[in-house]
Amino acid sequence: MSRPAVSIDPAVTAFAARLAGGEAGAAAVLFYGSNLRTGSLDGVLDFYVLTDGPVERGLWPRVSYREWQHDGRNLRAKIATMHLATFAAAAAGGTLDTTIWARFVQPSALVWQRDEAGAAQVAQALDAAAGTAAWLAAALGPTQGREEDYWRALFRATYRAELRVEAPGREDTILATHRTHFTGLLPRIWARDGIAFDEDGDRLIPYLSAAQRLRARRWWARRRRMGKPLNVVRLVRAAATFDGAARYAAWKVERHTGVAVEVTPWRERHPLLSAPAMLLELARKRRG
Repeated sequence: MSRPAVSIDPAVTAFAARLAGGEAGAAAVLFYGSNLRTGSLDGVLDFYVLTDGPVERGLWPRVSYREWQHDGRNLRAKIATMHLATFAAAAAGGTLDTTIWARFVQPSALVWQRDEAGAAQVAQALDAAAGTAAWLAAALGPTQGREEDYWRALFRATYRAELRVEAPGREDTILATHRTHFTGLLPRIWARDGIAFDEDGDRLIPYLSAAQRLRARRWWARRRRMGKPLNVVRLVRAAATFDGAARYAAWKVERHTGVAVEVTPWRERHPLLSAPAMLLELARKRRG
């Protein structure tokens, strides 16, 4: 499934290459999120660094935060690192995870690749993510409706299944923001993956048998039940292992309050233990 080309700031591709150079066995780097849409370098850039290795057991991805001075500008990035094999399995719906296929049916860009083989694997995984999302949208959506009705039903379901703080109507924002990306995507994937459907004007009518619909909903029910518990465990793990957590927290505090909090070497090494002291420092400075 071809994806429309997007313009990427050279600073983003340079940052991606820098991340890949610092990660053993890096095969590809994906760029996604709001900065991909806007082209802005402000805020935090979002990357997935995909590496060699078998499908991982346990919790993934590993999360880190990096800052880099590029052409006199301070760039910030949040990085998720995982094996490409794990990414592909999750995209195809082969794990209990709901985040990969739901995130990467949305626009993303391959901004660094080691070789053509790795790029082809990433493309296959992104196609699989779109297929997983479109298949579930057919089962969770109405018996007939506009294309956006199916995507809306899918994103509402995934947001409810995860521990998120998204405002109500976030799915409408996604569809409005990425209208070009999503328009016509659903019937293309259904046709590619052999899901029978008819079109009546702007309305789609997927034909899932009762057995197909039941299988899809059972598949989803298991992942929906595990969504929030997995999110909680990942958050606890990230709090202890987030590389650069103290700098990331300090940047978020300054961005939202205008108050700069010092990140000492000790705070850098012990972000959880230092959190109370950082909060006290913030309160003291705000009172001042």
